[in-house]
Amino acid sequence: MFVFSVKAQDHLSIQLDLANNLFNNKQYYDAITEYKRLQFFDSTKTFNYEINYKIGECYKAGAKYDDAVKYFSLAELNARTDNELFDSKIQIIRTNILRRTSDRALQLCDELEKDERFNGKRDEINYWRGWAFIFADNWDAAAKSFAKINSNHELIKLAEQTEKAKVSVTFAKVISYILPGAGAIYTGNFLSGLMSLGWNLLSGYWTINSFVENRVFDGIVVGELVWLRFYRGAIQNAEEFAFEKNLEVSNKSLRYLQNEYKGIKP
Repeated sequence: MFVFSVKAQDHLSIQLDLANNLFNNKQYYDAITEYKRLQFFDSTKTFNYEINYKIGECYKAGAKYDDAVKYFSLAELNARTDNELFDSKIQIIRTNILRRTSDRALQLCDELEKDERFNGKRDEINYWRGWAFIFADNWDAAAKSFAKINSNHELIKLAEQTEKAKVSVTFAKVISYILPGAGAIYTGNFLSGLMSLGWNLLSGYWTINSFVENRVFDGIVVGELVWLRFYRGAIQNAEEFAFEKNLEVSNKSLRYLQNEYKGIKP
């Protein structure tokens, strides 16, 4: 009976090695099949943690993030040590970052930080909290999270530069209320801003001149149909230009992280 048990265990280990080899060669679909085959035959659930964790990694690599979270959660339930529990929880956080459910990722970071079992893992928690803030487009908060790890952390400078390069959407709108076209100029769209300013000045002149010459109807028509249209358009354009500018800045930094950054990524 003992010999049979040992042989069965050896067979399962060989099956696990086969699945891991497929995973290491990035054959994720085939790896999932082999991991699930192993799970079917593993009646004692000896490899339940490894199987669910690896299946989660396969789905994550294939951008099947909902499935990845499901299997990392199963790995968490089958964790045998604090390190396995922490690793599975971190993978859930990383997957939430990738699927841009940043609020959930931050919530999980807070829960991990409060768990006394992981007091020695604060730096890693703050690292992934920083990444969660990056994907939430909150670069200032990201810089503060990385600073808790090391005041000279390489990602602090990137986060601070990104935040500094962004423009204020509120300010762009406010100055457009005061001077139409100014918001577009503030965001770097000089031609659009100057044209908007010119059309507002011209339509404003037509409106006022119509009232001065007692052409009240012309003044109302020009004012309602022309001047107000350009005025509202300047404000809307300023807001859109500010959003586009900030998106461009953030995407530039994200491309750097994707292609140039050598550290661990979500």
